[in-house]
Amino acid sequence: MVDQKELIQSLLNPKAYPERPVRVALIQTQMSLIFLTGKYAYKTKKPVNFGYLDYTTLERRKYFCNQEVLLNRRLCPEIYLGVVPITAYKRRYIINGEGDIAEYAVKMLQLPADRMMDSLILDNKLTADMVMLVAAKVAEFHRHAATGKEITGYGDISVIADNVLGNLSQSEKYIGTSLTDKMYRKINDYTKDFIARNEAAFKHRAADGRIRDCHGDLHASNICLADSIYIYDCIEFSDRFRCGDVASEVAFLAMDLDRFDRQDLSRHFVNSYIEVSGDNNLNEMLNFYKCYRACVRGKVESFKYDDINIPADDRVKCLKSAKRYFNLAETYTNTAS
Repeated sequence: MVDQKELIQSLLNPKAYPERPVRVALIQTQMSLIFLTGKYAYKTKKPVNFGYLDYTTLERRKYFCNQEVLLNRRLCPEIYLGVVPITAYKRRYIINGEGDIAEYAVKMLQLPADRMMDSLILDNKLTADMVMLVAAKVAEFHRHAATGKEITGYGDISVIADNVLGNLSQSEKYIGTSLTDKMYRKINDYTKDFIARNEAAFKHRAADGRIRDCHGDLHASNICLADSIYIYDCIEFSDRFRCGDVASEVAFLAMDLDRFDRQDLSRHFVNSYIEVSGDNNLNEMLNFYKCYRACVRGKVESFKYDDINIPADDRVKCLKSAKRYFNLAETYTNTAS
């Protein structure tokens, strides 16, 4: 197995790349290493197993790299260039070089960081017109996204309950760290009560064709508004987490806009999506899925806080972000859906 520290050291060297960049920057997540060269981004998968994903073998990492390219080309085909091998040569790792294949990377065009939606919000540059265009693109994507008997099964109330309550259960270990016991119990009670009271609504959503093979991770940092709208980095490791009600996907981004205290843009995004898609029943599911998605992000940021391989300063930011998401999740339990 490739030593991750040696891999990082090698791939931070511009000589490891065929284009010989001036410098290389690294972004590290719980499951990936992303090397930025200025023109391209190279993303490798860490050999980890979190239960809900398993990247522990080279064969699996290659497979999921290919899946990442295939699935993300649905929304931005010009960005995802393909999968390239990382070879071991003279005790160094090189992109597409001589030697034995030791790892694989997804090769992408590097998108401008200052045009990411979260950066635009912080710079007060995200406009209602931009949000409307994103809503139209998401609605068009959902209109053509795959569906069918197997995918519709992900809209079954038992699957939804497993996803939502299972996610919350994984967050229980962070009581006292990123959320309080009172907060956890309130969210848990709200979730169970909503599912129990709305069985007919869930069934109607499935029967109405609203269960689709979606993006699965539609938050502000995965959207770039540059010369075009690029929605990237979808979930490739689990059909169960990617396929679901389009209302859950819409709620994800709406929740993230709420996180930046831009409830105006959040509402505008939802209303624009409903207008384009004709999904007039979406609102009745909105707060339930907002709560769920806020908990997903709170859990992910908590996981990152636990990761000793992530720099200490970044881990502190992760904890702050996790607390913000869980606080936001609780607010949705106070509002009638």
